[in-house]
Order: sequence, then structure tokens, then C-alpha cells
Amino acid sequence: MAKYSKQQVIAAMQETGMVPVFYHADVETAKCVLKACHEGGVRAFEFTNRGDFAQEVFGELVKYAAKELPGMILGIGSVVDPATAAMYLQLGANFIVGPLFNPEIAPICNRRLVPYCPGCGTVSEVGKAQELGCDLCKVFPGDVLGPAFVKGLRAPMPWSQIMVTGGVKPTKENLEGWFKAGVTCVGMGSNLFPKDVIAAKEWNRITELCRDALDIIRSVR
Repeated sequence: MAKYSKQQVIAAMQETGMVPVFYHADVETAKCVLKACHEGGVRAFEFTNRGDFAQEVFGELVKYAAKELPGMILGIGSVVDPATAAMYLQLGANFIVGPLFNPEIAPICNRRLVPYCPGCGTVSEVGKAQELGCDLCKVFPGDVLGPAFVKGLRAPMPWSQIMVTGGVKPTKENLEGWFKAGVTCVGMGSNLFPKDVIAAKEWNRITELCRDALDIIRSVR
């Protein structure tokens, strides 16, 4: 069962402006990354449903965060069907993210008052998702659609809350472009978690990358 309310989850994403996106098959590595992000100021973290037994790793992360990382909100990404969403809700997911919009997932999340952030690539998809109760929609892939899409969407639909993933980089130029366009927050993956840093277990480096990215976001808003 989700530990945080829908309002708390979206507020945390809006306040920090960034949701790290990460997957690793090793539980201990994932715990170390999660702790490093928490120390860097992250308060909403998306673990992706990407590999075999990902749900087992996620379940352990939820328990770890509840015990050791106060205020850390854990959600699950890469969810494309309602059965998978239901399974992760049972494991304690506080939000569900998808690369696409599946209308059948919305009622599963709404019943538990958990945010469903579907991946949308058109204005019509965002509109339909909002109609089904998706307060925060994910624009994906961001590197294909670009900040101009977000700006254009919010002109006639200024109430829209948007998270963009794909093509987001921890640089002032990139982040300023997205936030000036009107995003609520950004999802960031590989640029926060370089493979060589993970392999070397340089967790303090991940903390620095998160802290630097959050500092940039605060400066460009």
C-alpha cells in the first residue's frame, strides 16, 4: 500500500523538479544508489520495471526507504498494463509511470488514489489522460518532441502538469529550456547514473550529480 498521498507525491515532484529514473538487478547496488540520491536532495525516485525479478528488487527498496530514508517517495516506471500496475501497488508503489498511455491502468491507480503518469506523445493523449484522472502526464520521448511541444500544449491547456523524460540532461541550457516551456518536473536517467560510476561504486559522485542538477533547476525556474 502506498505510504504517501497523491497530493504529497505530486507536491514532492513539483518542489524538487526532478525524478531520477533507475534500474539495477542487484538489490544492494540499488539501495546504495537510492541512498545517494536521497542525500543529494531527491525526494521522488522512479525504479523501472525493466528486468527479470524487478518486482523483488523494488519490494526491498520500498522496505529500505521506509526504514532508512525519511521522505523518499518510491514509484515504478515502464508499466504498460493494469496487472503489472496492480502488482506494484501491492508492493508499495507511490506512483505508476508508463512509456505509453493505457486507459485501463487509470482506474487501478484511481481506486488507490495513487498517481498514474502515462507517457503521452500528442495533445489528445494528454487530454484523454487528464479526463481519466491523470493529474501529471509524462511527455515521452522528450528528445523527439522537444520543449516546443510542451509550450505549445500548455498554451490552450495551461492547467496541464507535465513531466518530461527522454533527452533531459543535467545542464543549465537543457533544463532551462524545459522549465521555461512549462514542465512541472523532469525525469532523468543515464546522465545521473554513469555506468563507470556505478561500476566503481562511487556513490558520492551520484549524490553530487543529483545535488548539482537540483541546484540548476532551482536557478532556472
